Amino acid sequence: MTNIHPQLASLEAFLENHPAIKYIPPSSPNYSTARKIFNCSRPDNPLAIVQPQSATDVSVIVKYAKLNNLPFTIRVGGHNLEGRSLVEGALLIDLRALNGVKIADDRQTAIVQGGIIQAELGKKLWDEGLVTPVGTTPSVGYVGWAVYGGYGSFSGHWGLGVDQIVGATVVNPEGEIITADESLLRGIRGAGGLFGVIVDLTIKVYPLKTLLTGALMFDSQDIGKTFIDFNAAYEKFKAEEPLPQQLTVQQIVFNAPPGRTFGVLFFWSGADIEQGQRWSEKIARLGPVIVNTIATTGIPEWMIANGALVPPSVYGAARTHSVRRISPQVAEAIARHLVNMPADPGTMLSVHELRGVSAEAKSDSVFATREPHFMLEMCGFATAEIGKAASEKWAIQLAEDIGQTDASNIVSTAYISLYNMADAAPADVLAKTYGGNARDVTELKESFDPSNVFSLTVPLLR
Repeated sequence: MTNIHPQLASLEAFLENHPAIKYIPPSSPNYSTARKIFNCSRPDNPLAIVQPQSATDVSVIVKYAKLNNLPFTIRVGGHNLEGRSLVEGALLIDLRALNGVKIADDRQTAIVQGGIIQAELGKKLWDEGLVTPVGTTPSVGYVGWAVYGGYGSFSGHWGLGVDQIVGATVVNPEGEIITADESLLRGIRGAGGLFGVIVDLTIKVYPLKTLLTGALMFDSQDIGKTFIDFNAAYEKFKAEEPLPQQLTVQQIVFNAPPGRTFGVLFFWSGADIEQGQRWSEKIARLGPVIVNTIATTGIPEWMIANGALVPPSVYGAARTHSVRRISPQVAEAIARHLVNMPADPGTMLSVHELRGVSAEAKSDSVFATREPHFMLEMCGFATAEIGKAASEKWAIQLAEDIGQTDASNIVSTAYISLYNMADAAPADVLAKTYGGNARDVTELKESFDPSNVFSLTVPLLR
């Protein structure tokens, strides 16, 4: 143990009595792989990485960390867009071994462990003829996605990720394994890991045997005009014929082999596939479609197809706005930037529409943006570090231009999972992401974790 960091030496000695906990120190040949996250821009190196195999293991680690004043972070999928699961010199608790699913006898809920990723959860439920709202990227950690909001293709039908949470088991600041009460659950539904390590969630599940989904790719030779024309037609279409809750229309702009491409990800989660097919034909008539891949499929195949659009790792940062309408002003601002979007697979725009049950006011969650809106995901990423500056600049300028459109159309709160917090004060982040619930979040944190054991959280509070 020559020249070993004192905290590392103490941790290694402690873990000798807990052989079930997998331990990866910086000297391990597995360290660089285990620390790898989605955003490679994060340079931080954790003190070490531990991989608990049970809730009891998590409890043991948290008790040790508190006793020894050892800061730590939590990793599930490692997809936080700022790479916040890595902090220099902090212990990284990697939950990915906790990926079990237990379906209730009544098949209305399931207990999912805290380290499961979207692809694992989607497949395990689909094999049982069940689904739950999930995001589109298979390698994203489910719990992190769900507890901070959870936009996705099921949102109009069954709600956001936070809306599925009916119970939680948490390792609290004392290292005790507890069942969350209603007050803590309200905080977990939107503020996630501020309060403890979530070792499992009880979530709602729904019967579904077939999906109708796929992509509509539009003629993008004049991509700005195509984007403007589609959104004008889509607004008019919705005013004339309200969309059914089973339908989700997600607009995307990405770099395909032919070049910049505007498309729509069509998603139908209703049992009546013929009805879904009719809706797909209606959406296809809103613009010049050149490719239509819509077909019946399953959740695992759907996730594989979506995953092919997302690079395994990137450099850069995201920006976001939520707007009530893709107004002509907003559409024109976006269109101006689509023509000079960097030609990198990591740079893209995604437009998530929140409506239906997801947009209804709820008092049992601190998630703030409960009104119909479009959440804009501006991905200023590049697949190689050399392209990082150009992609980030593109996303920053796009966000600034949208911010200068009609202020009454811009929602005052932003989606925390995409909101860039790098240079923002904690109080400003809280106000921007939780709005009128910011004080509730702060008070719950102070009462539940007064010593700030969970200090390296999303968002940082101090």
